[in-house]
Amino acid sequence: MDTKTLYPSLAALAATAFVAVSATAEVTHIDVTSSGVVADGQQFGDAGAYEKLAGTMYFAVDPEAEANRIVRDIAHAPRNAAGAVEFSADFFLIRPVDAERGNGTLLFDVANRGRKLMLSRFNIAPGSQDPESAADFGDGFLQRHGYSLLWVGWQFDVPQTEGMLRVNVPQAGAGGTPVSGLVRSDFVVRERVSSQGLGDRGHVPYPVADPVDETNVMTVRDKPHARRQPIDRTRWGFGRLENGEVVPDRGMVYLRGGFDPHRIYEVVYESENPGIAGLGLAAIRDAVSTLKHEGAAELGISAAAFERAIVFGASQSGRLVRTFLYDGFNADEAQRKVFDGAIPHIAGGARGSFNHRFAQPSRASWSFFYPSVMFPFTGRVQQDRFWEEHECEGAHCPEIDPAQLVVRGGTTDGLLAGIAPEHMPKVFHTNSSNEYWRGSAALAHMATGRVAAGMEDVPPLDNERIYLFAGTQHGPAAFPPRIGQGQLPANPNEYTWFLRALLLALDAWIADGTEPPPSSYPTVAEGSLALQGELLFPDIPGIAIPGRIENPAALDFGPRFRTEGIATIEPPDNMPHYPLRLPQVDADGNETAGLRSPDLAVPLATYTGWNLFDPAFGPEDELVSLLGGYVPFAVTADERAQRQDPRPAILERYESREDYIGSLTNYSAGLVDQGYLLAEDVPEIVRRAAAHWDALVPAGL
Repeated sequence: MDTKTLYPSLAALAATAFVAVSATAEVTHIDVTSSGVVADGQQFGDAGAYEKLAGTMYFAVDPEAEANRIVRDIAHAPRNAAGAVEFSADFFLIRPVDAERGNGTLLFDVANRGRKLMLSRFNIAPGSQDPESAADFGDGFLQRHGYSLLWVGWQFDVPQTEGMLRVNVPQAGAGGTPVSGLVRSDFVVRERVSSQGLGDRGHVPYPVADPVDETNVMTVRDKPHARRQPIDRTRWGFGRLENGEVVPDRGMVYLRGGFDPHRIYEVVYESENPGIAGLGLAAIRDAVSTLKHEGAAELGISAAAFERAIVFGASQSGRLVRTFLYDGFNADEAQRKVFDGAIPHIAGGARGSFNHRFAQPSRASWSFFYPSVMFPFTGRVQQDRFWEEHECEGAHCPEIDPAQLVVRGGTTDGLLAGIAPEHMPKVFHTNSSNEYWRGSAALAHMATGRVAAGMEDVPPLDNERIYLFAGTQHGPAAFPPRIGQGQLPANPNEYTWFLRALLLALDAWIADGTEPPPSSYPTVAEGSLALQGELLFPDIPGIAIPGRIENPAALDFGPRFRTEGIATIEPPDNMPHYPLRLPQVDADGNETAGLRSPDLAVPLATYTGWNLFDPAFGPEDELVSLLGGYVPFAVTADERAQRQDPRPAILERYESREDYIGSLTNYSAGLVDQGYLLAEDVPEIVRRAAAHWDALVPAGL
């Protein structure tokens, strides 16, 4: 593999326009390569017309500064003549043409695997990577409310695809003493193939240092916790098979006879000189801090343009927000606050593989045992002590040495514990039901200590709010929903309306101290956060419900991982599991706690946060990552009786279409009064509900 595709030459970075690093700003230069008015000059309310600017930001940071020592391996980075570490990142800015007409808030969207998703999350837009047309801006929500939107590349290994945002970072050890270490890559194929890339889902991989090193190993297993079976070294190697011939490729592996679908393959090997992944977090920090505190002449932004900055990240990007805060990036080199508010969305209680040696930022729930679900989980400080006893039965039982099941001491920490009061943002943690079923969301507000593990609630800090969007999947499906990889149609329960209201509430809380609506999530104390065996899901004929769900395991990557970001054990040792609790449901199978959308509270269907695999796509007793399910009610009592469905039929619940619409409208008005919905969104919510009724109930009934 030509590593130049992953790591740009330092000479190329040095050749860019460069100015001396100031005492307060690490953005040295901004190169604008494209700009122009968007949406055909459409006027978005008081904010007027909007424009976009795109290009590259260049950075130089002092590796000796306290604010930068948190970047793992920065001590091994090459330095310029001034002793600074240089790097660059793509940026994309959308802001009012007349900056004075904006609302004073810079809204930063953490790019998800290089993609811009904020417009699709808030504007009900299609999600273009180069938004320009009016259609790309959906209903214009963010623009009508005067926000300036910023994206900056932070991930160095995103696929080499046009429009993706990336950060260009130097290699640890480049030009000096080589830096080496273990890399692990796992993958599951859906159809038989003979070759597979070592990067996650097309991301640029770490190349193997020595393809013939006998310590490189490939294993296979059928379940995450099953015993790994080594594959004979004569059957596999680094490269790809083309017409039966091996073509050397240090970023790929091949297996003679092909990889079996639905099995878990894992390769552990040694690589060298990784990109310094944590500089991507520094790029976010310094770009936002510069625009917020100093402005940028290249962008026509004055020092007074932005009074506030809010960061939003969804899924992988939400886990990045949690990592950004935990690792201490919310203060710049001059000890100024970066973000005033944060919304880590659909991140559960997890962080990610973002700031350590040989980090793989894309790894998520479809990968196994990467540094994601790791203590601490709650903003509030608590003690992490593993269980003295371990109960496990059945095929999912992890093979753990009984000697490991003793208490290994304790660690006292909190997600926000390392942030000084003057740098502390206000944080909204928002999750779908799917994050609970994937195992980590309940950990964000539940005790994990040995004695009280899973038995006590841990309330949020005063600057935090927690919201469950009840009965939702990771990202809402379109309506009418379709069956894909799951046994059930995907879950279409929409939560965008909650996100919009909460964004404005967070902004107001920061701007003038207006208290936001209270947290809304399931708790142990109220009985709405239950053990899986306590769930009251109805027995609906033909609907298989999940069996034992694997609790997240504590992972041991070796003694240097927490302190230095260096994994010395791959795969990691599995220690006892953290507790798993799930949102309780009512007689319809709909969740009882959290923010219940109008569709859930005035229902025509059951909405689940889980969906089991269709056998054509995976093991039918395992969850499809990120998907929930949709099970509509019978229309009439006769139909319900014929199906033997225990849930009342639609026409047993509502006298007519008008009765249904009236009930849903009244419920929506109550959510507006509580601050969880915006009045401007109610007409569209009602319109969609009416279309839902019409899709299920034949005319005339």
